[in-house]
Amino acid sequence: MKPIYITYLNGLDIAEIAIQDNEILHAVEAGLAAQGRGETVIEPRVHLIPDPKLHGHFNILRGYIGGEINYAGVKIVGDYVDNYKRDLPSEIGMLALFDPATGIPRALLDATAITDMRTGAITAIGAKYLARRDSKILAHIGARGTAYWNVRLLDRFFNFDEIRVHSRRPESREAFARRLSNDLGKPVLATESWEDAVKGADIVVEASRLTEPAPLLKTEWIKWGALVIPYGTMSAVELSLTDIMAKLVVDDWGQCKAGQFGAMRAHVNAGKLSEQTLHAELGQIVAGQKTGREYEDETILFWHRGLSLSDIALGHAMLEKADRLGFGQRLRFA
Repeated sequence: MKPIYITYLNGLDIAEIAIQDNEILHAVEAGLAAQGRGETVIEPRVHLIPDPKLHGHFNILRGYIGGEINYAGVKIVGDYVDNYKRDLPSEIGMLALFDPATGIPRALLDATAITDMRTGAITAIGAKYLARRDSKILAHIGARGTAYWNVRLLDRFFNFDEIRVHSRRPESREAFARRLSNDLGKPVLATESWEDAVKGADIVVEASRLTEPAPLLKTEWIKWGALVIPYGTMSAVELSLTDIMAKLVVDDWGQCKAGQFGAMRAHVNAGKLSEQTLHAELGQIVAGQKTGREYEDETILFWHRGLSLSDIALGHAMLEKADRLGFGQRLRFA
């Protein structure tokens, strides 16, 4: 048997290749389009909870993208609410990529930054197709790792006049607002409450870090014609939220309809979000098979749980850029 080598990109490598915003968005949108065209396989994520007292769990995401990308992949990411107490990211992961024709492993990547970036890209691409083009006020609930890329990539599309952020801990939201303000070159307001952030906003992103479900995002606060993007692990939205929506969109219905976690889990269980009420998966919209926003007064909800396909597509883009720039390590596997 010929020697088998894998490419290893650690966190330092990924930082050094300095992938740009447009490269992130292009890679993730390409993965969504492939999904919409039926060129992918995605398995619903599964979870491992080592001990409920640890306030965390592992997500295992699996998928395949054909065509030019041509990788099967598995990402394992830990999601630990209390990691900030240890000066660690709340989500830490690894991505393994394989040759789908032989099963041979091809690459191993630190997926911590990949998880943050691809989540922000999904949020921003969802808004590209589903939000009003004249959206000028953004409300963002939550300040975890993925939150930064949500705001950064959304602002790339919309150049907001006003950005409001809120999280449970004052020190967290204040630091988050300062970082965003420095990087975006505009004021970012840290609000003291969910209501102060959400009322009147054109786009509302809910990425809270609740330890148990609680209806903290009130339906009455949502502006007519707004886009709401909830994706917290635990449900933080009122059951009535879907009642005001003209369209309900998800990233992948297969994984949204099953499992114990997710921002809209209660709505699925209650039948408010179902195959009958679902308008489309985002990939179908990106591929031109379903409509996105059609009218200015449509109030729309987009729920994304996170796609293995986005991890694979972005991982592929990082591997190609690392190869061009000479970063990464070549490891003997067999």
